[in-house]
Order: sequence, then structure tokens, then C-alpha cells
Amino acid sequence: MKRILLLAALCAAMISCGGDRSETLKVYNWSDYIDESVIPEFEQWYKDQTGETIKVVYQTFDVNETMLSKIEKGHEDYDVVCPSDYIIERMLNNGLLIPLDFASIPDSINYISLNKSPYISGMFRSINPDIDANDYSVAYMWGTTGILYNTSKVTEEEASTWDVIRNPKFAGQVLIKDAPRDVYAPVLIYLKQKELAEGSVTLNDLMHDSSDESIAAVEEYMKVVKDGVLGWEADFGKEQMTKERGVVSLNWSGDAVWAIEEAAEVGVSLAYLVPEEGSTVWFDGWVIPKYARNVKAATYFIDFMCRPDIAIRNMDETGYVAANGAMEVLESQIDEEFEPIDLSYFFGEQASSVRVDPVLYPDKAVIERCVLEHDWGTDTDKLLAMWSRIKGDNASSVTYIVIAAAVFVIACAAITGSARKKRRNRRR
Repeated sequence: MKRILLLAALCAAMISCGGDRSETLKVYNWSDYIDESVIPEFEQWYKDQTGETIKVVYQTFDVNETMLSKIEKGHEDYDVVCPSDYIIERMLNNGLLIPLDFASIPDSINYISLNKSPYISGMFRSINPDIDANDYSVAYMWGTTGILYNTSKVTEEEASTWDVIRNPKFAGQVLIKDAPRDVYAPVLIYLKQKELAEGSVTLNDLMHDSSDESIAAVEEYMKVVKDGVLGWEADFGKEQMTKERGVVSLNWSGDAVWAIEEAAEVGVSLAYLVPEEGSTVWFDGWVIPKYARNVKAATYFIDFMCRPDIAIRNMDETGYVAANGAMEVLESQIDEEFEPIDLSYFFGEQASSVRVDPVLYPDKAVIERCVLEHDWGTDTDKLLAMWSRIKGDNASSVTYIVIAAAVFVIACAAITGSARKKRRNRRR
């Protein structure tokens, strides 16, 4: 009997693996990175547009490399995935992506071509000079890396330089993202200010710089910073900022918005800015992997995610900023509380003076000193080794206390059913 059951299970598995997938779409995305109510809406919309039935199988991941390994080594047949910029670059370079055929979608519902931001298109073209990433990927969300700070303890001038993380005045109150790529890049930009001013290097040059000399310079700098670090964090840092246990945090703009809003509710004033030396922008984007088995539905899904009302709902749910150039998206973010800023680079000349949150949408003058990070390929191991040496194995007692406190807070929130919006973490 057991043999019969086992044989039946194996047959079912074989049918599942080799059967018709025309009515199934497998989507692999970050945790808490979509308004899940849009998924059944897509299924109905797809049927309305094509006359065909589709069922979305939606799965999530928390680490880029986990997703990549499943596709690269396991040949998983996901139809749509949402990697970060440097993983898109790696997949593109390694031939793991299928070109997007949006010409197959009627013009009236081709939300990609209707709502593409010129800034996003330009940044994606810079990913690989030989292959236009716009032909293989569509940006989903984007943001910047900068400094989140307590305005009652840190001045705007002090926070306007990356060197604030090394300022002895704030020793023991500095939080650093446990993300070597997002720390290395801004620190190198800070250390290379002279070369940048002379024009001997560009910001883009630095994003490809994996030389032993530059790695050593960043390592030496960060070992000094380490003495004043309260904690290396993937997600708990923003909560520590709201509780004023930390006063300076190297952070992502999406997390900064969450922290600023939460802190305001308890009377703590936080602010975020991109330091004057320059910084990085990051993107996550939809792609169709090499082993996808429902390319048609995948193409329609990516297109649907770019419909303005869907983009707005996903922004509201996740707290991140849609890489969508539709005027409806801009209009949804207008807030008279803020001073006018220039977003013409993103939405066109009609957005040269608009009132939106500058943390979500940086002013043109800010974005001009930002650059896209790049994948290091095989040199990535050098980056990880450097990071391991910086952090070491001897975390301070303060760090352990902070981590324990963060775990306790998270556990309490889960028990009491906290109604706060979810925010994605560990995006790097």
C-alpha cells in the first residue's frame, strides 16, 4: 500500500512539473512588498483582456541571493521575480533573463510605455553599457541611501556629511545597516572627495571600484566607526531611533519614512537627508527569468503592476516609492505641508515645482549627486570578507542589549497584534 501511495505521489509530482502551466503564474517577490488584494484583481483583469483563466501562485523571499540561487542552481520555473538592481545586473550578465515583449500588449493597456519615467529609463540603461536593461526589466520601487538623525541631538549641518557616523560626539549612538554594499559605496564616495572634485574619477567609476586599495581604505575608516556603533542592523535600527537610543542611522529612505512617522507619534523628531558628498540610489524591478514557463501571463502581470492606481496602492501598503512616472502617481503624493521641489527629472517639466515629501522623492539637485551601485561579480567575495573583518566576532555588550530589546519589542508587537504598516527589510 505504501508503495502504491508513493508511486501516486511521484506521478502527481511529475504531472505538476511537466504539465500545462498556461493557467498558472508563479510570482516570487519580497515579503510585505505588495498590496496582496491586487493579485485577484489581476486574475480577473487578465481574463477580461485575454479571455484566458489565470491563477497566481505567490511566494516570497527575504534575501536576494536566496532567490537567485533557486533560479541559477535549481532552475526554478518562476515566471516573475523582483530582484534588486545589482542582482538584475548579475542575472543580465549571466544570461538568466528573457527579453520583455510588451509589443504583444495592446497599446491602450500598455502601462509600461504610457507611464515610464525618463529618470528610471536612464538609470536602467546605465546598468550594462552593452545590453539595455530596459529590454529585460521594469523598475518597481526605488529610493536612496542617506542619514536618518534625531533633530534635537544632531544638527542638519552635522548630518549633511557621511563623516557624522565617525563623529565622536555621537559615539555609542550610531546605527549602521548590516549591508556591506550599501555602506561601502557612500564611505568610498566620502573618502574620494578630492578625486571627485578634480575630475579624475566619477561617481560611476567608484561604483565599479573593487580595488584592494579602496577596500583597505573603507575598512580602515569603518574600523574607527565601529568603536561608536550601537548596533549593526537589518531592521531594528529604525525602532531604536524612534526610542532615541540611537541618534544617527545610516539608512534607506523607505525605512526613514517609517521611522519619521512613528517617532512623530511619540513626540520624537527625526529627519532624513542625503549627505552633500553624494550617495547611491537603489531599485527593485520585475524580470522574467530564463526558466519561466508562462511568459505571456508574466508580461501582463508586470504591465498590470505599472497601472497608476495599482502602483499607488502598492506604495500605500509598503511605504516605498513606485518607480512609475504617471502624473496620477505624483498627484497622489502632493502635500501642501512640504516646500516645492523640482521633480522634472522624474515626471517631466510639469513637475518642476511640486510639494511632496523630499524623503520619498529627492529634489533634482539631490539626485544629481547620486549614483547607481553595480554588481562586483566574483569580487563580491572581497566585499564580504572586508565586512566580516570590520564587524569581527566580538560584538559589544551594548549591541547584544539592543538586539535583545529589539527582539522583545517585536515579540510583544506580534502578541498584541500591532496594526502598524508592514515594511520590507533586508532588501540587500
